[in-house]
Amino acid sequence: MNARPRSEKAEARAEAQRKRILDAAQHCFIEHGFHGASMAAIAETAQMSAGLIYRYFESKSAIILAIVEEQLVLLRADIGRNTCPDFAVIMTNEYGRSYRPEGRGMNAALLLEISAEATRDPQIAAALDDYDTTVRDALHDWLTRAREAGGHALADDAARRRALMLQCLIEGLKLRETREPGLDRALLFAALQDVVPRLLDADLR
Repeated sequence: MNARPRSEKAEARAEAQRKRILDAAQHCFIEHGFHGASMAAIAETAQMSAGLIYRYFESKSAIILAIVEEQLVLLRADIGRNTCPDFAVIMTNEYGRSYRPEGRGMNAALLLEISAEATRDPQIAAALDDYDTTVRDALHDWLTRAREAGGHALADDAARRRALMLQCLIEGLKLRETREPGLDRALLFAALQDVVPRLLDADLR
């Protein structure tokens, strides 16, 4: 009778420990870079032994894969909301937030570290490819969705082109965050207003 409650409690504890490790690893990767952050440093930040961390993740690469998968889970949850976001407002409000470890979405500095490591690690490269595909497919789905369903009713070909451009814009802003976190938000919003509405315009050829 008590086996299930104990099992659920153990699973919850394990998930909490795993989350604690991932949060600590992200802080270390952002502060020291992927190669500068040792497992010992991650363990110290997480306030647990390195041996315990190895019970959950066999290497730093495994931690990176888990971070990417965690971001995919959040992304898929956002997709499932079927809302009609104002991209210019969202990108302005989110600018600089993901540069901090507590920000939602892939941290800008961390994304650069992961991207660099992907050039050397095929598994990480494959995980980033999956992430990129999920983002672009989500944008395409949103752009082609009927207006009454929260979309923009773009034709398939136009949606594919503009999904790519939106993805480039999003990633470009993340790079800009690392170099200019204090960018004037009014200027950013005005600049986005020059571009984003055109990318969402179904009548634009």
